[in-house]
Amino acid sequence: MDLEQTKRVISVDLENILYEQFNVLDSGFIRVIDYMGNDSSIAQAARVSYGKGTKTISDDTGLIRYLLRYKHTTPFEMCEIKFHIKAPIFVARQWLRHRTANVNEYSARYSILDESYYVPDHEQIKVQSVSNKQGRGESFSKKTTNEIVNNLNIASKEAVKLYQELLTIADSESNKQGLAKELARIILPVNMYTQFYWKIDLHNLLHFLMLRADSHAQYEIRVYAEKMLELVAKWVPITYQAFLDYTVNSHTFSAKEMAVLHKIINNEKVDYEASGLSKREVSTFKKHLKIT
Repeated sequence: MDLEQTKRVISVDLENILYEQFNVLDSGFIRVIDYMGNDSSIAQAARVSYGKGTKTISDDTGLIRYLLRYKHTTPFEMCEIKFHIKAPIFVARQWLRHRTANVNEYSARYSILDESYYVPDHEQIKVQSVSNKQGRGESFSKKTTNEIVNNLNIASKEAVKLYQELLTIADSESNKQGLAKELARIILPVNMYTQFYWKIDLHNLLHFLMLRADSHAQYEIRVYAEKMLELVAKWVPITYQAFLDYTVNSHTFSAKEMAVLHKIINNEKVDYEASGLSKREVSTFKKHLKIT
């Protein structure tokens, strides 16, 4: 048997970029290390059939779109993908809150962290949002922005310098050298970069991307999610398009919103104050329907 051949289904576009590094932020990256399955694997699992090519591409497309539209999630769990990610620690902490994946992170107890740290671009330096307690608002003046970026660089460089000094500190009295790595690391800020392997099935990956590629997600994790979306498009293009149609570019309406929507369709007068919707719900509802 030729060990270079495989009986498994593959995704040609994803095969072509395996191990390729896609840069994110200033020093981060994403790489696809391995994967299992493709679009046909999802349709095959749904049919519980044997072999591949038992249906046409059009049949598979219709089935996959049906499964995603009506939230039949199990067949999408038959596909898995493994990423190698380098991201700032504060991004990784957000990332690993999604507990539906297998993770192995670089350990600063055993190894020395490199000197890379994240400093936002000038256009990302913004004030605290007034309406969103966990988001950003408008930009600072150019002068204040420059001061903030400069201070972030100074603080980060000083932390890295102290970290390296602690790793090599010498005690002349005891003739011992180097603080334990697990202690030296505590001086480092959360903008330092870490690395981890992240393996996840397609169903849970799409849920992650629904949340983290959304415009409301923090910029620093959103750019990783957006790059992942590009990789998903190469891996499972039929599923990717269905995901855009039924999740990313779609909206769901509550029972109260549906009642309002029925009145709009029937050209009836709408009293939003009496609808039972909150001001935020009304604002979001109008935004979705592009009502001025």
